[in-house]
Amino acid sequence: MNEPLPAAPMPDTIANDLALAIHEHRLMPGTKLSEEELGEIYGVSRTIIRAALQRLAHDRLVELKRNRGAYVAQPTVREAREVFEARALLEPRTARSAAERITEDDLAALQRHIDEEHAAIDEGEAGRALFLSGQFHLEIARIADQATITEFITQLVARSSLIIALYWHRRGALCESHAHHALMRAFAERDADLAEELMKNHLLDLLSSLDLRNRSSAPASLREALGA
Repeated sequence: MNEPLPAAPMPDTIANDLALAIHEHRLMPGTKLSEEELGEIYGVSRTIIRAALQRLAHDRLVELKRNRGAYVAQPTVREAREVFEARALLEPRTARSAAERITEDDLAALQRHIDEEHAAIDEGEAGRALFLSGQFHLEIARIADQATITEFITQLVARSSLIIALYWHRRGALCESHAHHALMRAFAERDADLAEELMKNHLLDLLSSLDLRNRSSAPASLREALGA
């Protein structure tokens, strides 16, 4: 009997793959996402690709331009500032709540994120290090167990990836190791006041590291970015 053909990827699978490429800066802001080329890469119809792009547009990672197609979103200078200011309002309180309820298993999970981030930096995978840095912040929100706020933070962290791709000017990783290690110490000591203060200072420091001038990034080849 003939071997069954592998199932074609569905819209959510493709959307998740493209989202990861955006978060890891393999697909830069402004990159055109051709339905035809993506269909060839994934071996699916343009209808499936269109559904995946619509989901990414809902998540504000992709912009659908009338008669021009889909592009990786390019946040404005104003939005860049607003996103990090919003994070500086929400995440310090989340860090406080996390410090008050954190378990040893939670601490171990956070440490794994830091270790994986450092490994990515050592291997020269700056985009993956950025993605893992964002996941560290989302893990703190998960520990805080505040579902509604976590949903907002998830959206803000996703937008942050695009903003950093356009406006980041400091050398080195997005979240320097001392900031995350300091937060880890505050969590280990269950020091809610310190965790809140450290998170606020950390996010304001990130905001100050953005070069908020209008600029554009160099679009990447879809096949190269997606390893096709």
